[in-house]
Amino acid sequence: MAFDGITIAAMVEELNQALNGGRFNKIAQPENDELLITCKGPQGQRRLLLSASASLPLLYFTEKNKVSPLTAPNFCMFLRKHIGNARIVSIRQPAMERVVVFELEHLNEMGDPCRKFLIMELMGKHSNIIFCDENNMILDSIKHVSANVSSVREVLPGRDYFIPKTQEKLDPFSVDEEAFLETICTKPCSIAKAIYSSVTGISPVAAEEICFRASIDGSVPALSLTNSERLHLSHVYMRFIEQIQNREFTPFIVFRGDEPVEYGVIPFTMYGEEYHTIPYNSVSEMLEAYYAAKNVISRIRQKSADLRRIVQTALERNRKKYIIQQKQLKDTEKKDKYKVYGELINTYGYNVEPGSTSFQALNYYTNEEITIPLDPTIPPGENAKKYFEKYGKLKRTEEAVSQQILETESEIEHLESISNSLDIALMESDLSQIKEELTEYGYIRKHAAATKRKKAQSVSKPFHYLSSDGYDIYVGKNNYQNDELTFRFATGNDWWFHAKKMAGSHVVVKTHADEELPDRVFEEAGRLAAYYSSGRGTPKVEIDYIQKKHVKKPNGAKPGFVVYYTNYSLVAEPDITGLQEA
Repeated sequence: MAFDGITIAAMVEELNQALNGGRFNKIAQPENDELLITCKGPQGQRRLLLSASASLPLLYFTEKNKVSPLTAPNFCMFLRKHIGNARIVSIRQPAMERVVVFELEHLNEMGDPCRKFLIMELMGKHSNIIFCDENNMILDSIKHVSANVSSVREVLPGRDYFIPKTQEKLDPFSVDEEAFLETICTKPCSIAKAIYSSVTGISPVAAEEICFRASIDGSVPALSLTNSERLHLSHVYMRFIEQIQNREFTPFIVFRGDEPVEYGVIPFTMYGEEYHTIPYNSVSEMLEAYYAAKNVISRIRQKSADLRRIVQTALERNRKKYIIQQKQLKDTEKKDKYKVYGELINTYGYNVEPGSTSFQALNYYTNEEITIPLDPTIPPGENAKKYFEKYGKLKRTEEAVSQQILETESEIEHLESISNSLDIALMESDLSQIKEELTEYGYIRKHAAATKRKKAQSVSKPFHYLSSDGYDIYVGKNNYQNDELTFRFATGNDWWFHAKKMAGSHVVVKTHADEELPDRVFEEAGRLAAYYSSGRGTPKVEIDYIQKKHVKKPNGAKPGFVVYYTNYSLVAEPDITGLQEA
């Protein structure tokens, strides 16, 4: 979610509670576009991060410190000189803009009190941190913007500061029913877009939530709404804005499994059952947790990009080969016809007149008359021989292609299991094992550096969950771990789970002697097997489960491949909400 006006309103509320009346103690600039300010307020000392990054502008309290350069940048030195010990008079957000204004009081060289403004603009690629005097004249900024860069506003020392009005948007707090109906509901676009493009501080996600609360599809044209739908939507909008005015903020993150999907400060109701929400005590905690989790996932995805490309290329190649092989196999279905032709020519060929292009014969297999094409330039016996040769060639082709199809199916199944392992990898050590497997099976060329399987395995371990009844449940992250878990770690009476006929992790429940497992353990292990499979995006997944002693590994089988001949089945949701990692 964008760091929109609503989130900033909640952050300003948090800043006021923690810092209003306090002081700046220390100012550092660890990055070119970032400030780290240590402040002391009513709640004690806090560290405030202000990032004007073009890709990820942020403002929140953090417990983490950052190493600053030995020589402070000019902007940092300038701030230290003027507001290094300034008192925080007020912190405000102008009209739900993505702007936070710190009003500061300090003593000048003569010992007289002066006012300054530190302004944080969180506007995507136009984000900036600007320092102004009491007359709103820019003294300096973390990014200088000249007229060559922006025709809207220069951000340079000596220029007047103003918030650029690049779009004519309404103040959300001044929008009444009449303005909502006349301005928003008459726009020639979808109703959700009409809301966020007309009102300051409302993001697309917030606009979709307003529409959802009104039981209206946000993608329908605004002009297509009935009068009653427009009135109802305006009332829902008013209530939504009241929550902001009344500071009814409850920071939260929406997760799909372990992956953070969205964050907000006013509860979202539009997410379905496959999502779950975790509340946080503060906006800062929410933002830090959200971006920390996002960074882990994005870093692993970035590092696994090459492996994904290799797997995807191999999968596409094998799937194309499989289609060609299936077509070749279908073409061999006519082999039996040629065999019958040859037999019937040998049986009835003495009646064929020389030079005939065909003849009628009774097919004694079906008791039907059929017409057999003939080559008139050769005798019937030679025609029969040609048909038997065609039959033999197609039969040999069928046998060879059938074997090739089995090999291709095995290859596709193996690659799909590796693709699933990449989807659930969380650490670089997980990727090391996957890379080793790809190298072992020829998808990655081996090089001088020896593989480090033992080292990788000692670092990367299976997921370990604790069931509600206290049973240990283990989940393999990749094919090597699946083999290790099933055939070296699990004992005969442990229970083994796997998604039916799809790529997925081996899940093992450790049993206590001959004790019978509670039903809830089977259900929770099934949910884990469903979630860590390629079917995690579906509402339900069929799960096979059986005692480990009935699971076998064929000789020469690829890692992770097993067979079993009797099993139980259950249907599970790919949702692991509430399951505790040990």
